[in-house]
Amino acid sequence: MTGKESRKTDESGLRLAVAAVLLGLRAGPGHVLAQFVGSVLVGAAPIAVAWLTKLVIDTLVAARPERLVTVVRLVVALSVVGIVAAVLPQLGRYLNEELNRRVQLIVQQRLYLAVERQPGLRRLEDPRFHDRLRLAEQSGRDGPSQVLQSIAGLTQSGVTLGGFVITLFALSPVITLTVVLAALPVFASEMSLSRRRAAVLWRIGPTERRAFFYTSLLTDLQAAKEIRLFGIGAYLRGRMLDELRTSNRFRRRLDLRVLRTQGTLALLSATVSGGGLLWAAAEARSGRLSVGDLTLFIAAVASTQGTLRGLVTSFIGMHQAILLFDHYQAVVRMPPDLPVPAPTRAVSPLSEGIELRGVWFRYSDDQPWILRDLNLRIPRGQAVGVVGRNGAGKSTLVKLLCRFYDPQRGSVLWDGVDIREFDPAELRTRLSVVFQDFMCYDMSAVENITIGDLTAAADRPRIQAAAQRAGAHEALLALPRGYETVLSRVFFDGDDRDGALLSGGQWQRVALARALLRETSDLLILDEPSSGLDAVAEHEIHTQLRAYRAGRTSLLISHRLGAIRDADRIVVLSAGRIVEEGTHDTLIAAGGGYAQMFTLQASGYQDSAGLAGEPPSLARPRTA
Repeated sequence: MTGKESRKTDESGLRLAVAAVLLGLRAGPGHVLAQFVGSVLVGAAPIAVAWLTKLVIDTLVAARPERLVTVVRLVVALSVVGIVAAVLPQLGRYLNEELNRRVQLIVQQRLYLAVERQPGLRRLEDPRFHDRLRLAEQSGRDGPSQVLQSIAGLTQSGVTLGGFVITLFALSPVITLTVVLAALPVFASEMSLSRRRAAVLWRIGPTERRAFFYTSLLTDLQAAKEIRLFGIGAYLRGRMLDELRTSNRFRRRLDLRVLRTQGTLALLSATVSGGGLLWAAAEARSGRLSVGDLTLFIAAVASTQGTLRGLVTSFIGMHQAILLFDHYQAVVRMPPDLPVPAPTRAVSPLSEGIELRGVWFRYSDDQPWILRDLNLRIPRGQAVGVVGRNGAGKSTLVKLLCRFYDPQRGSVLWDGVDIREFDPAELRTRLSVVFQDFMCYDMSAVENITIGDLTAAADRPRIQAAAQRAGAHEALLALPRGYETVLSRVFFDGDDRDGALLSGGQWQRVALARALLRETSDLLILDEPSSGLDAVAEHEIHTQLRAYRAGRTSLLISHRLGAIRDADRIVVLSAGRIVEEGTHDTLIAAGGGYAQMFTLQASGYQDSAGLAGEPPSLARPRTA
């Protein structure tokens, strides 16, 4: 490392240390001040004990009766100092724990506010971001208090060391210099080990993330069925243990290096202590040191070396906390993954329509294009259906409309305005979406719906109306606690009334109700809104949605072509391009890929309808 790089690293470390201290001061300024004062007093206690002990011994050796009162006073003083030295560390531990709790609240708020400031999905799909986020949560929670604790430790050790160095120097300058010089290799080696510890934590991040993934799978309710059906529990457990062994291998190498280094340094320290004690014994034998002086010297040598180790440990602990705290600062200061102009343009109610113009998109530079020169217009008040095989780009289209990503080329226009000029959060208030991979929250039924529009939290009739439109109302009323029933049993034991589990189709209706709750939306996007429903339920839902969508701007995506046949316009995607476009009837008449897919699906419904009595409206094409 060059001198310039070293100075830059030192300046960065100093800035991080200051940031950690300021965070601790914001969380509990009184706690920080009390810790500092306590550290000074605790640091001075060993010096006072050593000197008082010397005076007691010398007074007793003198054996003068008139000195008895002095001895009593010295013993009382020793007792007071001992009480202070015993009580203050306990108080310090309490203050540190309380400071930890306060810091954690601030850290969690700042950290996850920073995650919320990422308007897109790109960083959340990056494994390195999750590694950094994990370290940021750990270092943000522990880092500031650890830095402050290390500063308190440095203060305490500094006071103790200063007093004993002065004491030792008065007895033997040579021994003092030898003891101090012996601490320099300890400091240098511990600094090196601190950097290695931080590097190992970063390196094993992916390994430990994979181990956590396998651990989560083994206890996940959704995965439990396949794990037991396919008998893969032992396989997943083996993968988990392999990852843990890999992580342990890196940690073991580090621990062995620590053992070798610290063992060598301990031998050096013992040699210095032994030499000093031999010198002191010789001086006492010759009469140049009193018994009290000898006692003071032994205490000073032992305390100086112990304090030097404590000083180094505190400094290294602070150094390592600062190195890891860098991850917290990096996440908190991370710029948005999508550019947001300042100032942004207000998102006006949709009056003309939405257009994708010349859009090219891929998820990264080393992946193929998902959308290729896509041109699509969704006029206001019309329903546009999108069909295509898996991988055609349908769900990616939804992500671009929600501005979870920006296209590499081309633009998405809202009434002719590029949506990159809007605040993404404001744009999304104008959208209602049922995602193909919708969320099932371990919360109450009413909360699962209210998430779609938190302003409706107190409007129970509006919530129930959304559930009725989605066909979920009757099922939710039948739950043990109605809409207040928690749709999970994760948080409860035993009593079925405490929680309930919904079927996949019922969850789909709840997700649909969530989207329909938002009454101010200008665009309704339904990405496979009925994929988890049977044919009868699907028919009922689309009948209700057809009435709800009347006059609304909507984008319908489905593999089941019967679900979108009434759309004002249908586009067929293939390899990221529009290959067919028109109404259902014109596409059927054209006899292209859409007609072939529809005929194939319709024939399947006709066969099943003959056996199971499915609704004929879903089983055969609509005639012109």
